[in-house]
Amino acid sequence: MKNIYRCVVTALLLNCSIPVMAQLYNPCDKQATYETKQLFYSMQRLVDAGIIFGHHDATAYGVGWRYEPNRSDVKSVTGSYPAMYGWDLAKIEHDSVRDINGIPFKLQKKLVREAYDRGGINTFCWHMDNPTNGKTAWDTTNGTVKDLLPGGAYHDVYVKWLEKGANYMAGLKGENGEQIPILFRPFHELTGNWFWWCANTSTPEEFKELWRFTVDYMRVTKKLHNLLIVFSVADFNSEADFMLRYPGNDYTDFIGFDNYCYKSVPDYQKKLDMRLGILDAIAAKTHKLACLPETGYEQIPQADWWTKVLLPTLTKHKTSYVMAWRNGRTDHYYAPYPGQVSEPDFKKFFASPQTLFENRLAPLGVYGRRAGR
Repeated sequence: MKNIYRCVVTALLLNCSIPVMAQLYNPCDKQATYETKQLFYSMQRLVDAGIIFGHHDATAYGVGWRYEPNRSDVKSVTGSYPAMYGWDLAKIEHDSVRDINGIPFKLQKKLVREAYDRGGINTFCWHMDNPTNGKTAWDTTNGTVKDLLPGGAYHDVYVKWLEKGANYMAGLKGENGEQIPILFRPFHELTGNWFWWCANTSTPEEFKELWRFTVDYMRVTKKLHNLLIVFSVADFNSEADFMLRYPGNDYTDFIGFDNYCYKSVPDYQKKLDMRLGILDAIAAKTHKLACLPETGYEQIPQADWWTKVLLPTLTKHKTSYVMAWRNGRTDHYYAPYPGQVSEPDFKKFFASPQTLFENRLAPLGVYGRRAGR
């Protein structure tokens, strides 16, 4: 049956003029599930076909609405859901019924399943509170990372919190009981100075040890073989900067960085282009997929930002996926909604043959099966 699925996927890719790469690289987890492997292979094949577009919390809420079924701001503008859905595990460590943005975990689980059933891709970050003192992820107490390592004063607390996140992800399953593949993005923006896991709170070796312990715990201790691991930094200006805290090829599948547009659009575009270029070189050496896991221009005040700033910069490089941040409030959103000034341009961005939304991704059967529509 799996051989038939492979033939179907290959035929679909060829029929859609998507190149089949001569060599595909395996996930870093040697025991990755069939669906997880197929997703990783498909995303490698798709690199030269288009950039997968995602949106954080896309189907949970948007500008002026919350928890309405079958809705997303992206869909309201384009007619299609995004191809990728970003979610957050934050607050699961406290047995909360809601995540950091107020989404009931029961609903989040349902939305993850719906995205998977449609052929979309799910990714999770984790704004985990500081296990040493219970303060938020934005607490920057020096030495936190060291205290969480084996033998550290708060290692046992960290393991208990990890177990809660692992148990939740283990419960994300498809209709046949298979674990839904997840792009797991721990310790994001790690080169910054605003989270307890950032560069100002630990040495590179301490951070790498925590990363490896975390991944090993998930896939060895908890037997989670549905995770593709995303290493995502913040600012960097050289390959050496990027690689300083890199945990190794056995602990990473995607490499990327978060990069937001602020007042100076030319500065954003220049830095984005430079950093994507560095990422291209690293990805070629490490055989990883490059990505832009968080980006956006808050309130998108430039009407043609999507096709004149973001798209031409991304398409100069081998970027697997890009994800816009959430549409949380009327003053805090990163994807357009009906009537927003960049709506017409976003429709052009959506229509470009260089972007992949769910309407183009789902028929490809990226998990080795035809997705429901």
